[in-house]
Amino acid sequence: MELPARTAGSAAARPRGRGRRFPFLALLRASLVLGALYDAAFAVLMVAAPGLPARLLRLPLPPLPRGAFYLWIMAVLLLMLASLYLLASREPRRYAGVVAVAAGGRILGGLVLAAAAWRGPGLAGLLPLAAADLGFGLAHAACWRPVCR
Repeated sequence: MELPARTAGSAAARPRGRGRRFPFLALLRASLVLGALYDAAFAVLMVAAPGLPARLLRLPLPPLPRGAFYLWIMAVLLLMLASLYLLASREPRRYAGVVAVAAGGRILGGLVLAAAAWRGPGLAGLLPLAAADLGFGLAHAACWRPVCR
């Protein structure tokens, strides 16, 4: 009795450990897409309704309308980041540098926001933003590690 030949797609022909990477790859892609949506939503709110997140988080706004350009430039930067995250979510290995910057930048951003919240009176509304950034950064890093091996 002859055994069937192994094909390139069979489990036996796959390198060990490769199958474990696919769930992490899907989670990495999802975390990058969610991070992009989060940033894009904030960008839109900063331009269209800056008072809404400021009220919800009890954070100060620059004097409007004169200081609105601060929010607008931050919104542009957030939209640029969101675009890069979406690009990286499609091909994380190809855009490994973007994934690394996304993870490191989110973690650093979360730590900086937390430090600002603890130092500044009336800035406790930054803590949920810090937690979100830190969470995204840690998720990106945790999911990226098994994928990049």
